[in-house]
Amino acid sequence: MKFDLDVNGRTRSVEAEEDAPLLWVLREDLGLTGTKFGCGLGQCGACTVHLDGNAIRSCITPVSSVGVGRIETIEQMTADAVGKHVQRAWLQLGVVQCGYCQSGQIMSATALLRENKAPQDAEIDAAMSGNICRCGTYQRIRAAIHAAAEMVKADAGSPVSNG
Repeated sequence: MKFDLDVNGRTRSVEAEEDAPLLWVLREDLGLTGTKFGCGLGQCGACTVHLDGNAIRSCITPVSSVGVGRIETIEQMTADAVGKHVQRAWLQLGVVQCGYCQSGQIMSATALLRENKAPQDAEIDAAMSGNICRCGTYQRIRAAIHAAAEMVKADAGSPVSNG
């Protein structure tokens, strides 16, 4: 079946089975390999992408359920104001060890900060609870989210440049 998907701001056409997981369509059909396969059960968060701004698990989301929704992957985060700050904070605080889960972690953190510009520790923990990091970098992840929130806050207070 043919699907026209809005992925990272572009319409992309793919041929796939209705029940094909969005993860495999993104990786195999569209070549967007930043989104990772982890558990295949939607429990580890490695496959997290945004659908209409909400963090979802692409390994358990059938491509047919996306409809006209706007999909964003980790590849789009460098063009996203909040996503860019999250990635910068990740690098500054040395969050990454093995790195496998990090695209999903960054996608979940970005979704959180888009909705809540100043999350408290408990809110961060709740938003990130579905993301597993085998290396155990949870304290650095939380610190990076706080740092990214400060960057977003600083941007909000900056005057807009006209050139």
